[in-house]
Amino acid sequence: MSFQAQQSFDTRGPDSAPAPVPVHRAQDLTRGGALAQIVLDGKVYALRITRAGKLILTK
Repeated sequence: MSFQAQQSFDTRGPDSAPAPVPVHRAQDLTRGGALAQIVLDGKVYALRITRAGKLILTK
C-alpha cells in the first residue's frame, strides 16, 4: 500500500505564513507492529492498529 497525503492543512505559523503539518505513517510509529505508545504531558496513550486497519487511541 502506498502512502499519499490527501489534504494539506493551512495552519498559520508565527509569521502568518502557512506552517507545514507533520505527517507520520502509523506503521512507522508502530515499527511494523500493531501498537505504539505516545506520551503527552506525562500521560501514556496507546495507539493501536486493528485487524480491520482502523486506528484506536486510548489512555
